[in-house]
Order: sequence, then structure tokens, then C-alpha cells
Amino acid sequence: MLLVQKFGGSSVADVSRIKRVAERVYSTCLEGHQVVVVVSAMGDTTDELIELAHQVNPSPSPREMDQLLSTGEQVSIALLSLALQALGGDAISLTGAQAGITTDGTYGKASITAVDTQRLRRELEQGRIPVVAGFQGKAPNGDVNTLGRGGSDTTAVALAAALRADICEIYTDVEGVFTADPRLEPAAVKLPCISYDEMLELACLGAVVLHPRAVELAKIHQVPLRVRSSFTTDLGTEIKEEEAMEQKRVVSGIAHDAQVAKIGLFDVFDRPGIAHTLFSALAAEKINVDMIIQGMTRDGRNDISFTISRHDLPQALKVVERVKESIGAKGYTYNDRVGKVSIVGAGMVTHSGVAAAMFAALSAEGINIEMISTSEIKISCIIKEEEIPRAVRALHRCFSLERLVDTK
Repeated sequence: MLLVQKFGGSSVADVSRIKRVAERVYSTCLEGHQVVVVVSAMGDTTDELIELAHQVNPSPSPREMDQLLSTGEQVSIALLSLALQALGGDAISLTGAQAGITTDGTYGKASITAVDTQRLRRELEQGRIPVVAGFQGKAPNGDVNTLGRGGSDTTAVALAAALRADICEIYTDVEGVFTADPRLEPAAVKLPCISYDEMLELACLGAVVLHPRAVELAKIHQVPLRVRSSFTTDLGTEIKEEEAMEQKRVVSGIAHDAQVAKIGLFDVFDRPGIAHTLFSALAAEKINVDMIIQGMTRDGRNDISFTISRHDLPQALKVVERVKESIGAKGYTYNDRVGKVSIVGAGMVTHSGVAAAMFAALSAEGINIEMISTSEIKISCIIKEEEIPRAVRALHRCFSLERLVDTK
């Protein structure tokens, strides 16, 4: 078998953990498998590098930030390769560019456009263990590009797809995908399996175990995916197509996101092109908009509210200030102390009353819903940030998710 194994920052946070990862990888090789390893930067290295950059220059250029941040993964791959060599493994460290990863040239949030597997296949054929730097690739002009937060997951899946690997294993500090964040809900249980669509929704809605782009890429290319712990031998959670699963679950999990901000514009012109003017301006600044609500028209005007990541709020407010006159807004407001709680489940498509049950559970806790967004397999509510823990626990009880431990 050909496996791609990705190890996150917590898995390689120090020398002892790097040695443990090396033992795990080498053990897989001794079982007769070929392995390509993808590694993140050690522990909090990326955050520390960001802080250093801002100490030197409060407004660092995106290009130089990519140059700087890409070094974190290069330290990890070299150390892990050395650890594997100490065990007798013929390991070789490769940067994203050396591994054949090409990006679109966007500094800080690049997308992978192609993977040339020639170098990787050559190393594998010679019996080596390629250890690849996640989170990075080569821009068309030859510069280093980083893929944004969680980009190492995307690197692993992209390599698995290009190499037609038998499986892509994402190793982290948790044993798999849980019905809710165990830190908020002690009764949360690990799911043995979950569909690509459910995992994609959970990842987009705040579950940090996998990056959304990685899940989307896995679904598109049908890459078998498994989330496992670096610290146990548990098989973790398998992510696969929905039709390959038995439909026993209405709701599979609860996701939450405390890093949300809400912006509302008052008395916007009710005419064609207004929404385009506002949201294209936000898109031009690479600000992702989540929920959007447009109010009822009154005297040729209405209100528009939307949510974004709290991190993007300062830039989003600049955009709103710039376009407010052209869209007729008489004013705007914002709230950076809101959060999002969501229920996700493929079984919701064929079951009625799920939304009513969710709203009843929140109401019973005295939690007010400020915004609602739905799709076929998820319902999300914006609530006060401080009410998120209570909401997660209430919804977990409401849908009896602690009983899913026996679902196969």
C-alpha cells in the first residue's frame, strides 16, 4: 500500500514527539508499505514567527511573511528525516517546491494548482521515505507561497490524490472526529465514520480537526481519508462517501465557532446590483462572508446583515465605509462578540422537525437566536459568544449524540 501520513504541529512539538512520529512512520514502512510524510511546523512555531515579524515591522509584506513562515515546516521535515535515518530509514526531506507543488501565486492564502509527482515517485522507487513540508508550494514566479492556516492538511490530500495513494491519514492530538468539542461537552463521543459532506460542513462551521479545503479536495478526488491520534493506536474516524454508510443518524455532530463578527447595514437601496456592489468589494479583499440576511423592503429600502470571521472585521469595516454611500446605506453597526453553533447530519434531508427541535433546545436554555442559516444537512444559529458552551451541551443532549458511540 501507498500511504500519505500527515502530522500536525502538536505531533512534532518537541524532540521526543518527533522521535515518536519517526517510530510510527518507520513501523509502517517495516510492514511493507510505501509512505509519504507531510509535516507541519513544530508546536507554536508559526505563531512565534508571526510575532517576530510584527516586532520587526508592524506591516510586514505578504511576500516576506511567506518566506519567513515557510521555514517552520523546513525545520520539522529536516528533524523528522534525521530521526528516521537514526532508526535505519532512508528518509529525505523535501520542501513544497522540491515535492512538485505549484501554487497560484497568492501570498498567505495560496491554492494548489498542480502537483508534479516525478520527484516523489523517483524517491519512492528507490526505497526512500519522502518527508514533505506542508503548508507551502512554489508560485509561478518562483517565490514561496504558503497555503494559509490548516494548509498542511490540504498538502497531504493533494499529494494523496496526485499519487493515487491508498489512504491519507491525518494524525493530530485527538483520536478522531467527535460529536462535539469534548472540551465543551464531556459526553461527546468519537464517530467511527462520517461522510465527506458532513465533515466538510463541520470543518467549515468551526470543527478544527480538519481543514475545509482538505475535505473538499478529498471528496472531489475520492481520496480515502482517516483522522487519527499521534499518541494512540486507535483507528480514528474514517471519512467516506455518504452512500457507503448506513443512514442511522439524523444529526452527526455539533460544531461551534467563537471567532465570528456580525455587520448590519441600515436602509440600503432596494434595487438590482446593490448586493453585488457590497459583496464583490468584500470578495476583492479576500473576505469570506458566511451568513447573509436581507430584511423586508420598506419605502424602497431594506437592511442587510452578514457574518464574517472576527479576524477580518477591521478590513471589512473599511470596505463597508467605502461603499456605504454608493449602496445608499444610512448607517451600519457591528458586533464582534457573537458566535455560531451548528448541527450537522446527512439524515436531516429525510427527517422533519429537526430545526424545531434545535430551536426548542436553545429556547429552553434562554438563548436568543440572532441569525439562522440552513442547508440540506446543517442548521446554524448566531448567538451571544458567551452562550456557546451552554448551547453545545443543550443540543448534544437534545439529539442524544452520546448514543452514537455504537453506530457503525
